Amino acid sequence: MIDFKFADIGEGIHEGKILKWMVKVGDKVKDGDSLFLVETDKVNAEIPSPAKGEIVELMAEEGDIIHVGEVVVKIDDGSGESKPQEASAEKGAEAPKASKEKETEAHKEAVNEGEEKSAGVVGELMVSSEIIEESKENHQNKGEEETRKVLATPVARKLAKDLGIDIHKIKGRGPAGRVMKEDIYRAKEEGKSDENTGKTDDNAEASAPREPKSKTSRPEERVPLSMLRKTIAKNMVLSKSTIPHATAMDEIDVSDLVLFRQEAKEAAGAEGVKLTYMPFIIKALTLTLKEHPVLNGSYDEEREEMVLKKYYNIGIATDTADGLIVPVIKDTDKKGIFQIATEVETLAEAARNKSLTLEDLQGGTFTITNYGAVGAGGGIPVIKHPEVAILGVGKITKKPVVKDGEITIRDMMSITLCIDHRVIDGGDAGRFMNRFREYLSNPMLLILS
Repeated sequence: MIDFKFADIGEGIHEGKILKWMVKVGDKVKDGDSLFLVETDKVNAEIPSPAKGEIVELMAEEGDIIHVGEVVVKIDDGSGESKPQEASAEKGAEAPKASKEKETEAHKEAVNEGEEKSAGVVGELMVSSEIIEESKENHQNKGEEETRKVLATPVARKLAKDLGIDIHKIKGRGPAGRVMKEDIYRAKEEGKSDENTGKTDDNAEASAPREPKSKTSRPEERVPLSMLRKTIAKNMVLSKSTIPHATAMDEIDVSDLVLFRQEAKEAAGAEGVKLTYMPFIIKALTLTLKEHPVLNGSYDEEREEMVLKKYYNIGIATDTADGLIVPVIKDTDKKGIFQIATEVETLAEAARNKSLTLEDLQGGTFTITNYGAVGAGGGIPVIKHPEVAILGVGKITKKPVVKDGEITIRDMMSITLCIDHRVIDGGDAGRFMNRFREYLSNPMLLILS
């Protein structure tokens, strides 16, 4: 008997919602057959069976939230005895766990080494097992519960210290009870709630949850946020509260690019490629980033260091029915315009069909958001943390401009560059935009460079 647990299917994912069961009690399944479809805050994923057998019990219903480590389904594999099993890195199923004695011994060994591995469907995450030191101020009479050892990452430890949270009182929801950043934020919010509502019996009535009341009698509807939308909200708050944004704007004359693309569309069609302006923008961006590497990186806040990436993975902000998703085109410096065009179309379609993998969403070094795709002339984007810049492009419109001393109609495209002003200055942004303009204004440079 296999107790199949919901495993960590990617970095930072610790819960999901069951959207659809693909089996029922009594069904026969083979190794690799899909058991259920789960929605996480990053992707939707079909979770496969770890072995051949018969479905004995479903431990959750469609719409239920499941957490990493919880038993989701029981499968009779003919072994007779019940054994826990989680998804592995390759097939979504892990070999049966060792006995408790071996597990405890292995855990102690990992702690002694300073690191513990947490296996997931897409690989292993390396996290610190360093025990958070206990503050001795005003804690002379602590009980056993308050002095217990706490497993947490260095980032979580620093966050708890910055927020003034006693991490010993937090129940970790991560693997092996590890305290995650989300646990600390939750504890902070609960602390604020206690302060506002009071903790005495006299205030019990005031602190009881109440149904929100509308100030008017007009009809309203309350729509719960999806897990993706909740994640977007958290990421936007993180970016705007952490990164001091600075913005530079410009317009680029892309008349030659418009003509070049029009002439190249026939050749692209013969190769089965849908040629939009985005592949040209990505190619121009990649070449510009190679000349201005400070924008192709991230900022390590703990070490106060810039991490300059020597590879070029461009994220494309994609509008979907569920919210904004950013699939990533890898190694754009090694790909031609036709190949980039094919990947743009493939990833955009996968985003709309909810078939992206975690690999498709990870590893970005710089992000583009295309306002022109929805008919907008421009906008001010929000940097994707921990990246240090983002480029927004608007739709191409015909405008009267002065060229060679005469007024003429040209195809113009607005661009917006937002930078992390902690590590990038206005001069860097200006030089970047000037070079980017040169590439898009003269598309032959994109072919010859």
